[in-house]
Amino acid sequence: MIDRLFGSQRIRLYAWLSVISQILIVVTGGAVRLTGSGLGCPTWPECEPGSIVNVPEQGIHGVIEFGNRLLTFLLLFISLAMFITVMRLKKGHRKGLFWTSLGLGLGIIAQAVLGGITVLTGLNSWIVGAHFLVSMVLISIATFLVWYAKGRRRLEPSKFLSMISLTIVPTAIVVITIGVVLTGSGPHAGDAETPRNGLDSELWSHYHSYPAYLLLFLAVLHSFLRIRLTGLASAKYSLAFVAVISSQALLGLIQTWTGLPEVLVALHMLGASVLASMTTYQALLNKAATGIK
Repeated sequence: MIDRLFGSQRIRLYAWLSVISQILIVVTGGAVRLTGSGLGCPTWPECEPGSIVNVPEQGIHGVIEFGNRLLTFLLLFISLAMFITVMRLKKGHRKGLFWTSLGLGLGIIAQAVLGGITVLTGLNSWIVGAHFLVSMVLISIATFLVWYAKGRRRLEPSKFLSMISLTIVPTAIVVITIGVVLTGSGPHAGDAETPRNGLDSELWSHYHSYPAYLLLFLAVLHSFLRIRLTGLASAKYSLAFVAVISSQALLGLIQTWTGLPEVLVALHMLGASVLASMTTYQALLNKAATGIK
């Protein structure tokens, strides 16, 4: 039974579940905010004073918020299973897995505490934004787990590809971070009475779009060069990366033109999560290029 649950053959499964569950909690967190359920459980760690779980008087908002809190335990279970499985490996086989699995578990705990702080501060937009950015970091850590679980070897990439890849990562970080600030200036605060950050949404939408277009340009250039240097077969992931960024850019424009409908905002949040994971993975793929110098 122990070998079935925590055998080395489970490493890849738990790594992929880590990525999927981290993205899932962002989506459910988005549902909390977009349905105005951010204070469905008005306190923390209890849902309501005297009750850990939601009560009928809290209605659907309490159900949504408490459901999002429950999902944290699933994330903890997956990270614990991953860590136990890693610890059962021989030391020589834990390379890259020990610290990433430990960091992911500790990060989930820290994220839960930060989530509590967002409730206790009445959904302060800056803390809510920090809560989202921590999720992006955890998604990246989980992506590292997938990379190491696959046993990838790092080879010398072409210098120009490496330079572009290094530029893509901070550009994506800027895009996501400004997107978080922009979100804090608009609607969908998580509760009707929650104040926004007071920034000019139209102005910050431009600040968000400029690095986004730069990111798309870099991704297209990276894909083109990879095709030229290594062939189309090895560039499939780079092309998928371009597709995700293009979809995000188009979705961002449409949601702005249509007044930020909840469904499109939710899809944009999902896209940001996928973008964080794919940015991390494409950087690692570039490290494992074909050895062209």
